[in-house]
Amino acid sequence: TMKLLNFLGLKKPMVSYYEHALQKGEGILRRIEAGESCALCSDAGMPCVSDPGEVIVRDALARGIKVVPVPAASACVTALAVSGQDTSRWVFEGFLPVNRKQKKERLAELLQEKRTTIFYEAPHKLRTTLDDLANAFGADRSITLCRELTKLHEDIWKTTLGEAVEHYKTNEPRGEYVLVMAGAPETADPEQELTLEQAAQRALELTGQGFGPTAAAKAAAQVGGAAPQFKAVSSHDTLRAAVIAAHEKDSQHLDNATKALTTISPALRIAIAAAQVAGNALH
Repeated sequence: TMKLLNFLGLKKPMVSYYEHALQKGEGILRRIEAGESCALCSDAGMPCVSDPGEVIVRDALARGIKVVPVPAASACVTALAVSGQDTSRWVFEGFLPVNRKQKKERLAELLQEKRTTIFYEAPHKLRTTLDDLANAFGADRSITLCRELTKLHEDIWKTTLGEAVEHYKTNEPRGEYVLVMAGAPETADPEQELTLEQAAQRALELTGQGFGPTAAAKAAAQVGGAAPQFKAVSSHDTLRAAVIAAHEKDSQHLDNATKALTTISPALRIAIAAAQVAGNALH
């Protein structure tokens, strides 16, 4: 921003406004209400998109302050345009949660997403994120990695998740990344969908990859071609209990969960089957 101002010959005071300085927003808004003008700039990416700027814009609108957008390059749309992926329908996820449990649950929600999915990622987190994406969506899923868009070292690489994981084992990630991942393939013919036993086994495998019991059962239901429907809190608790029983091979836990069952959803049936698979493995 400073380089741009200097190039244009503008001498204006600047105020840093970032994740750990949001408290400065109140002072900025008061100055605007007193008659001053303010331009919200970003040194990288579109202001207010996966950016703290969204907070001050929301607060400004709530106070009746007019906000005027100035169209500029947006990393997600720029990456989508050159990704070679389907551009007709897409969903923007931004940065995935840092918390491991929350990240696994977010990925579980996207397992059956058929639209092209766009993520942002920092270089020091790229390897972990690629590993997580490959584990969740499979090594063969198509992805385009867009690095340093519109800058000197811009790089665009369409590949697969598996190849990307292998590449960055020996190559250091550099710059800011936009990941444009292909959506899930169309649902297979019903005759080719997973059986209940196969879905149960998938739920157990997902718990071994770090997915929580609830997320694992939900994801297995989606992969099996049946979207889970949670009718009540008691059903949700039963689902979790059943997959915990499967994961820990706890028959008593399973019995209690089964007795508490009030509404059976596809995910619940998979959870119970997973517990039965685990139980049979003990005999």
